[in-house]
Order: sequence, then structure tokens, then C-alpha cells
Amino acid sequence: MSLHPHTRAVLDFMASMGSPKLEDSTPDQARQLMRAALAEGEPVHEVRDVDAGGVPARLYHPSPEVSGLLVFFHGGGWVIGDLETHDATCRALANRSGHAVLSIDYRLAPEHKFPAALDDCAAATAWAHTNAAALRTDPDRIAVGGDSAGGNLAAVVATMGVAPLRYQLLVYPVTDLRGGTPSYAANGEGYLLTKGSMDWFRAHYVDGTDTALDDARLSPLLQTDEVLRTAPPGLVITAEFDPLRDEGEVYASRLNSLGVPTTSVRFGGQIHAFFGMPGIADGAAAVTLAGSSLRAALA
Repeated sequence: MSLHPHTRAVLDFMASMGSPKLEDSTPDQARQLMRAALAEGEPVHEVRDVDAGGVPARLYHPSPEVSGLLVFFHGGGWVIGDLETHDATCRALANRSGHAVLSIDYRLAPEHKFPAALDDCAAATAWAHTNAAALRTDPDRIAVGGDSAGGNLAAVVATMGVAPLRYQLLVYPVTDLRGGTPSYAANGEGYLLTKGSMDWFRAHYVDGTDTALDDARLSPLLQTDEVLRTAPPGLVITAEFDPLRDEGEVYASRLNSLGVPTTSVRFGGQIHAFFGMPGIADGAAAVTLAGSSLRAALA
């Protein structure tokens, strides 16, 4: 399938702006660029900032009733992204699912290298379970999820046993930080997220930590069968023209082979980050799919 014409127009527009490559930017420059592309979010019944056991977070509640909860970890390569960059996505997920969303503002690299982000996400998930009543949520109906690096964090947290989990929502997740899949070679240039970008993210997150890239806390695809069997069911969303496509789909296949029911949906003609792109019809469709899957899983 060819690249969706709307997505091609977005890429052409970005190229016309003459922005530097991510790998030629400092983390602060990259963060400013991501914040400059903020989309306006839709109204939600309740939005408030909370302290999730020492980790900043934001709660989105779609109704005054008790609901399930998605603990959400934003993408951005563990280096960029925050509560604001994913505000519109979290609002939409809360409204589409009918369940609350708790967005986690975990620490970023390179100021805070691995495992700081993972520690924050695990701690916040445990806190959300313990404090479910204060969040007006059901402690027995919790999911974790995220996009890209956030999907990586969600996949790892889902096997740590920090809280009983019903579901995992993984949007083009990083599951093998070593790279090297066919989609890395096929889609490593020209589709927003590049191989060079991933090298830049990886270096900021891991270099200097003496942690091997095949550590399952970095590459959940390499986790043992015994541990992966404890993971909750889930949905994996991938994009055709994404370097991370193959590792997400292989991860879903591996979970299924181990008896963990996992749906894998590839959006043809799309690129990494389409899930959060305003004006991209497939992005809205993917968010609706994610919301409906959460609605059913946390019913």
C-alpha cells in the first residue's frame, strides 16, 4: 500500500519548514519543537493534576461515575514529550473509552537515564491501584498503555506485577531496542521517525548505564516465556511505514503464542506518530479503536 496522501502532505509540509533532523538537535530543542505542534483537546468531564506518589500526573475522568482506569505513558523516545504534548490524546481516549485516564509525567533522559522512567511508571501504576477510590476508579479495572516509548514502558510494567491489570494498550511500541528488523531497513528514512532518530533516543536513554540492549526491561520482546505469560490481554497498533512496525507485530504474535489474547492491527499507509496527529483520519480511527477496546476490556 502507498503512503496515505494526507500523511504525505503532512510530511511534505514538515520538510518545507526546514526543521533540523532530530539527531542534530539538543534534547531541549527537540522538546520545544514537539510542544510547538500541540493539538487542542476536546472537553472532558474532569481534568486535574495529581501527585501519583511523587510522580506528577494528570487525571482525565469522562463522567462523575466510578470507572475503569488507563494508566498512560506518553511517547517521545524517553527524551521528549510530557503531559501537554499528549493532552489531546488522553482526552480523546477518556471520552472514547468511557474510562478514566491517568497520564504519567515520568522523568526524561538524558537528565534521568534508564531506569528512571520505568521506575516512575511502575510506582505511579502501583499508586493508582492503591488510591483508586480517590481517583473515582475501580482498583480491579486497571489497564496500562502508551505510544512508542510509552508503549515500551507499558509493556514492561505489564509484566512487573505492581498492580493487577486487565489490559495493555500498545501503540507502535518499542519492544526490541536493538533494532535490526526488516521494517527498520525499509522505513528507516523519510517517514518522520528514522533510524537516526532511534539511535539518538537510545543513546540518551541508555548510554552510560552499563545496561545491555537485550535486557528485557529495555526490550520486552526478549522477556522469558514464563514472565510474558503473566501479561494481561491487549491491543497492539502499528503503522505500515514505521521502523517499529515489525517488533510491535512480533510482540503481539509472541503474546498470542503464549496464551495471552492480543489483537494486532496495522494501519496501512501510515507512519509513526499518526495516532496523535490532528487532521489525520486514520489517527482518529485508531484512537476510536483503542477507546472501544478499552471500553470492552474494562467493562
